Amino acid sequence: MRVLLIDDHALFRIGLQELLERRGIDVIAIGDCLKGIETVATERPDVVLLDMRMPDMTGTEVLSVLRKHYPDMPISMLTTSREESDVIEALQNGAQGYLLKDMEPNELIDALQQIKQGQTVVAKELTGVLAKAVQGESQSSSPQTSSLDELTPREREILCHLAEGQSNKVIARNLGISDGTVKLHVKAILRKLEVHSRVEAAVIAVEQNLCSRGQL
Repeated sequence: MRVLLIDDHALFRIGLQELLERRGIDVIAIGDCLKGIETVATERPDVVLLDMRMPDMTGTEVLSVLRKHYPDMPISMLTTSREESDVIEALQNGAQGYLLKDMEPNELIDALQQIKQGQTVVAKELTGVLAKAVQGESQSSSPQTSSLDELTPREREILCHLAEGQSNKVIARNLGISDGTVKLHVKAILRKLEVHSRVEAAVIAVEQNLCSRGQL
């Protein structure tokens, strides 16, 4: 696996590079955002890791630029920020992961593997933050439940796969349908649940025990 790390903190950048390379992961570590964006084009990494707080550009600004040119590239935030607004902003701008710098090395490597495979990964410590954010967007739990009732059986099925962190391609393969069909269903799910990201929809499914009620 080849990872591009864009982070302005030299000690962290060098330390993580050494740690990952000892585990057999090829790491390109860069402290400048613009140079990092250019490096994506030349090196085509398997995963891009971005810090949230950098002097020349924010992590979400870099994320937005990369998403315009590389819509399918696995990109994750790797930061110290546990702020609800940062988590939501990153996911809404297309981050496939939101990881914390104090994660255990093995957890980080497992997360990188999942992100490379197309899954969305949020540090387990932030599940409560994300759930709180989703709850805050609804006036009560009853509108959320009624929104779930609007989903078709196929949409409920796909939502349960989203809750497992599966990518569109994996869902399409598991259900025997096309990627395009999955995308249309996902858009409908987000619209009906009145959320902005796959992860927010997945949190609702988990909170409402949708997938433990025999929906699959």
